[in-house]
Amino acid sequence: MSRSGDAAEAPRPSTVRADYDRVAVVTGADSGIGRATAAALAAQGFDVGITYHRDERGAERTAEEVAEAGGRAAVRRHDLADPPAAAGVVDELADELGGLGVLVNNAGTGSSRPLVDMDYDEWRTVLAVDLDGAFLCAQRAARRMIGRGAGGRIVNVTSVHEEYPLLGAGPYCAAKGGLRMLARVLALELSRYGITVNTVAPGEIATPMTGQEDEPPEPDSRPGYPPARPGDAREVAAAVAFLAGPSASYITGASLFVDGGLGIMGPQAAESLTSARWREG
Repeated sequence: MSRSGDAAEAPRPSTVRADYDRVAVVTGADSGIGRATAAALAAQGFDVGITYHRDERGAERTAEEVAEAGGRAAVRRHDLADPPAAAGVVDELADELGGLGVLVNNAGTGSSRPLVDMDYDEWRTVLAVDLDGAFLCAQRAARRMIGRGAGGRIVNVTSVHEEYPLLGAGPYCAAKGGLRMLARVLALELSRYGITVNTVAPGEIATPMTGQEDEPPEPDSRPGYPPARPGDAREVAAAVAFLAGPSASYITGASLFVDGGLGIMGPQAAESLTSARWREG
């Protein structure tokens, strides 16, 4: 018995398991946040399944980083513009690596056109990749985790735009907002199986998606952000890795914003605008 004031180990609820498979699948892991996440999970003892769309060499570099961190890696191409076919890759990677305890839905795409000028095909392509694909991958992963009976983790990488709108990015914002609500519903439905589901919502991160490929965040380059710089992919990966680990067993249905305080700058930033050029996108 511990003395008064000593830290005592909290009992683990029977519905929360820490013995889920040390195998993770990270979609869109050929660069940026996906690559950093794969490396972070490998450093925590995970073997990692890596998916990519076009950049095979990038995926191979990620696999090399996983191996350097001590993990095994498996690589598959998938095209989430065809979500049902692409989701099958989750099972392929799980079979090759011998299980599945963590899914990170990171793959995504965007748009830069006003909604009134957008055709339906462009709208559907973004929704298919960013929302439909994530749903089907999560469904495949959840079924395997339920069958194993040892719990698991699903982490959806969204964006600050799961909450805040952006001109010219209508389908992207709609998909990311939908992905947040998908995570919340899944969190409720999967809680009985010891599976947690959360989202990580990055702000501007220095990655290829923001036109900053292989560039470190430049200090004092973003006066409108509290830290005055973009984020680093490894800062997002650390948040994903935390939610994927056993220490986050009591966190589910949550959105963790990794945005350098960008989201809380709304009124402050709006008061600093000196023209209406923001309306032009």
